[in-house]
Amino acid sequence: MQMPKPHRAGRRRSKKVDGDARQLILDAAESLFATHGFDATATAAIATTAGVPKGLVFYYFPTKDSILSALMAERIPANPLDDIDAVVSPGDPAKSLIALDAALNLRDHHSSVLRVIMWREADTHPDVRKQLRRMRDQLLDITARVLQASAPGPVQPGTLRACAGAWVSAMLAIATTDRLHTLDGLSLPTADEILNISQVVAAGMTHLG
Repeated sequence: MQMPKPHRAGRRRSKKVDGDARQLILDAAESLFATHGFDATATAAIATTAGVPKGLVFYYFPTKDSILSALMAERIPANPLDDIDAVVSPGDPAKSLIALDAALNLRDHHSSVLRVIMWREADTHPDVRKQLRRMRDQLLDITARVLQASAPGPVQPGTLRACAGAWVSAMLAIATTDRLHTLDGLSLPTADEILNISQVVAAGMTHLG
């Protein structure tokens, strides 16, 4: 009579873990990179947090850099805003910028890739820097189109670009305080402060023509 094979502890995983392993790994990496930084996060810690064997991490991602690249590619919006009509208030650039800020939701975005990791790792990781540059270019284009569509009169292209650049720089700078305010005791900008920035940009556009 053939004896049953002994059970090998630790060899069985649920189908749930197998099926969701890649996303579990990305979720764990996102959390750890945001909290401790990329360089301070060991691959073993990612595996432990994800609840998967370390070998499975390397199955999906040959290197830790490839995990970061996947986060950049998959968890940053490919197109920040599809339709500007929803945010444009004709004749009122300041109000349009407020609506644009709410639609983009850079400060409160659910993904810490956008809120924390991108800013922290851009100086040392070319792939992150590339994604940040791509996102900035998209934001500049969207903001210029919103300003043009909401302007009460014709505006020179150079003025549009300058005002869009000022707005995007302000919004990106504000977005970084989401990770800094808890460390340095800073407070996030209020709605009134955002309104003031939008009014300054709109006034500059009107003044420069």
